[in-house]
Order: sequence, then structure tokens, then C-alpha cells
Amino acid sequence: MTSQTRPPAIHVMAKPSGAACNLQCAYCFYLQKQNLYAGSSFRMPEDVLEAYIRQVLEAHQSPQVTVAWQGGEPTLMGLDFFHKSIEYERKYLKPGQFVQNTIQTNGILLDDRWCEFLREHKFLVGLSLDGPKEMHDAYRRDKAGRSVFEKVMRALGLLKQHQVDVNVLTTVNAANADHPLEVYRFLRDNAGIQFIQFIPIVERDRREEMRRGGSIPGQGCLDSSRSSAAVTGNSVTAESVKPQQYGRFLSSIFDEWVRRDVGRIFVNHFDAALASWVGAPPAMCTTAPECGFAMALEHGGDLYSCDHFVEPASYLGNIMETPLIELAVCEKQREFGRSKRDKLPKQCRECDVLFACHGECPKNRFSETANGEPGLNYLCSGLKSFFAHVDRPMQIMAELLRRRRPASEIVQLLQYEKGGANIKVAAPGRNDPCPCGSGLKFKRCHGRE
Repeated sequence: MTSQTRPPAIHVMAKPSGAACNLQCAYCFYLQKQNLYAGSSFRMPEDVLEAYIRQVLEAHQSPQVTVAWQGGEPTLMGLDFFHKSIEYERKYLKPGQFVQNTIQTNGILLDDRWCEFLREHKFLVGLSLDGPKEMHDAYRRDKAGRSVFEKVMRALGLLKQHQVDVNVLTTVNAANADHPLEVYRFLRDNAGIQFIQFIPIVERDRREEMRRGGSIPGQGCLDSSRSSAAVTGNSVTAESVKPQQYGRFLSSIFDEWVRRDVGRIFVNHFDAALASWVGAPPAMCTTAPECGFAMALEHGGDLYSCDHFVEPASYLGNIMETPLIELAVCEKQREFGRSKRDKLPKQCRECDVLFACHGECPKNRFSETANGEPGLNYLCSGLKSFFAHVDRPMQIMAELLRRRRPASEIVQLLQYEKGGANIKVAAPGRNDPCPCGSGLKFKRCHGRE
């Protein structure tokens, strides 16, 4: 393998406790993955931990390496496990490299000791919070069916108290999708969150569950004949968000965000859309033309093509047998990445917003087009309405950025427009007054190159 064939960076979502979790979220797609490892302790052994840290550092040619922990619930491993991971990072770190550690958690086990550790080692924490209590509790409960909202809010308070960098991960589901502003304002005003990730819940009804016991046999990348149990039908679970419901959810929040919060609150879908309008590299894997460099590592060292494809058909191999970088660039994984682009139906290839969508996540592409062609994203109609809704303000912000002005100036522009002005950022003459109301000539304000 030459340096030309290796990507500068890869992303691995490591699951040290596998699918084991201390909650029983109704919409969780990963809990069923326990069936893949019947009889397992669901704890990553130390030799696998060491091999993973060493190999992920070796695999990177770029200075920054992200070490990402997810689950299930990764804090079930205990603090000693993560102290050991830091030791291995220090042991195998190459000159000029630095590590960004991230962890996604439900927050239930976080205490002062955890938060001190997370702060000391500069972890970025993704905390799951679905909105106000009644919305969070709708689907996120413990195994006895009890509310965990107060525990999550306590964890958030501790993270803030210890000055840990924290994002909130909010699923958009059947319980909260009709209350977009209530969700957004709670996260912004009550929870005091600056970085928000919205994740649509789209889970298909499975008529036949994946069944497999013990460890995975075979050679992964060397065996392309493996297949998973079929998932039939296009129906989704009761917890799933509906397409147009999802579009309205994003659009309603965008309208408030663009008029007061640009540059102050950061929402993953809005940042990704702006990157598309500017022509910048994709900000999320779901908005990229291809995928394939964001893999999932199970607790025993098994590597899969993606977090959403932890199933036999997408098994690549085990890092204790084949180096991580070889699995990451093997032909099976390359084909997985290319298929996102190559299997787009004609309706998508001819769509006006293909540049911003690229078919979204392949896991959601199980619907049919009007002509009966397979591969249409279930969320298509909602995504298309959202992109149409934000087109004009996105064009304004993109123009501001091209003119080396902060995108946040759109807030002032839209306030001026509310007073009756017609905002066209690039339209006025150079010596005309700037439409933002600053009193400066356009060439000295928003028309400045």
C-alpha cells in the first residue's frame, strides 16, 4: 500500500461495550446488535484496546487523530478503561500528531470523577437529550421504564461545572417532531447548549431479525459472499419521524436560528447546508457524495463498514488479524463507499438540491421514486422542502462569506428587510447605501471585496 492509496485520515466509531447499555430507548437500532455476539461479556479486552489505539494512530497521515467512543453506552467500561486508552495514546503517538478524544453518552453514570477526567484530557462529549422532560421521556427510559431526564440534566450541569466541551445529540422522532421550537428553545435557553446535532429516527420494521451466534467466521474483505438476513417492506416503526414532518421541523428551527442565532448557536444540518452552498467540503458524511471512511469497531476487534451497517454483509475483518488501515481501504469498503453515489436513482441525479443532499444516508434509501425505481431516500420529500426553504438565506450567507464577511451578518440584514427593504447582498451599486442599514456605502460594507 502506497501513501497515494491511503486516505490522510479515517474515522472509526469504537464501541468498547458493544451494544450493552443501561437504558432501553424505544427507538435504539443498536440494542439488537447484541444478537451478533451471543454469550459475550461486551467488554473490549485490553489487547484489543491497545491494538486499536496503535493502529488508528498509525493509519493517520494527518496531524489530528480523532479517537471516538460510542455504544451502547461506553461509560459502562469504567474510568480505568479510559485511563488506559490515554496511556496507549501517549505510547503510540507519532511526532507532530495530536488526539481529539470524543465520547457519546447518555450521561447516567457521569459524576465529578468522570468530568474531571474528561476535562483533563479535553474530551468532546456528545450528550443525548431529546428536549423537555415529556419529550425526552417519551422514548428514552431505563430498563425498568423509569424516567432518566433528571439524571441527564444533572450530568449536563456537571459537565458545564467542570468546563467540559459538550454537544447535545437530539433525535427527531414521532414524539418531538411536531414541536420544533419548543425543542430548540429548550436546548438553547434552558439547557444552555451552543452546539446541537439533530438525528432523524428512521427505523424500518424488521420482519426477520438478524440471527447469528458467537464470533463472525470468514475473512470479511476477502469474502464478498456474506449476506445478512433480509429486511423486507418499506414501513417504519411508530417512533420514526415522517418525511414532511422532518422537513417542517428543520425549517421551523431554521427560521428562528437565521433571524437571531447565526454565529452563536451551531446546528449540524444548517452548518452542513451552508458548506454545500459555499462549495466547501461536506460537513457531514450524510451530505458527502460518497462514504466509506467512517467505520464501526465492535468490542472484540471486528470492523464494519459503518455504524449503521453492523451486520454480516458489511463485516470487513478483525483488527487483531488484519491491520485497520488495510481493512479501511480494501475493495469491499471502497465499493461500499462508491455505492452511495452509483446507486442513486435518476430522480436524485436530476434533482436541483443534489449538491446539498447526495441522497443523504444510505441506510434510509429504501423507498421508490414515482417511476418505481428503488433507492430513494425515505426522507426525500422533507429534505427537499427544507433545502428549498433555506435557499435564499443560504445564498445570502454564502455571498457574505465569499466577500469575507461573517455569515452572522445575515441577522442584521433580515432585521432590516423586516422593515420593508428588499435585501440583495450583491445587487446595489458600489456607491449606493448598503442595504443592511449601517450608513456606509455598499463598497465599504457588504460590498467590500
